[in-house]
Amino acid sequence: MNFALAATTFAVIIPAELPDKTFIAAVVMSARNRPLPVWIGAAAGLIVQALVGVVAGRLLALLPHRSVEGIVAALFLLGGGYLLLTRERAVVRAGEGLAEAVGAAASARVALRAFGLIAFAEFGDLTQVVIANLTARSGDPLSVLVGAALAFVLLSAVAVLAGRTLVRHVSLALVRRISGVVLVGLGVWSLVGALG
Repeated sequence: MNFALAATTFAVIIPAELPDKTFIAAVVMSARNRPLPVWIGAAAGLIVQALVGVVAGRLLALLPHRSVEGIVAALFLLGGGYLLLTRERAVVRAGEGLAEAVGAAASARVALRAFGLIAFAEFGDLTQVVIANLTARSGDPLSVLVGAALAFVLLSAVAVLAGRTLVRHVSLALVRRISGVVLVGLGVWSLVGALG
């Protein structure tokens, strides 16, 4: 396993997922339910989606190298553009709307609902695209999966334990802008690789 790649994946996933609708949904769900089942369900849902992203990345890697580089560049640039251009309130409303559908329930049901909600909402999400891109680019799915899974477990814990406090002290709009710039930078780097 490549620990540097796992750490890079971790570092890229954290700011990309932090201002996401699934993060906000976990914050809202934990305000209405016990945090532990929300955390277990949300973390499990995100890890399943990390696996889907790794599989998608392995499939991308089957394409010719230049094609992969071009696809990766386009996806990074689109993801960065999305983060830079999407209004913060729209993302917050989407997360609140997801959590409203869940409501309060018993612990096992809360965990299952959090899992289902997060796994469904995360499908095709920006972080899943990032995971696929990193897997295709590196050819090391295990390292990418470990980095992404650790980031998702940590972010789920942050969402359920300190999410409301974090949102009051850190501007999610700023986090989104920084994440957008990072993804655009990765897109330019991939584009240079595709053209070079």
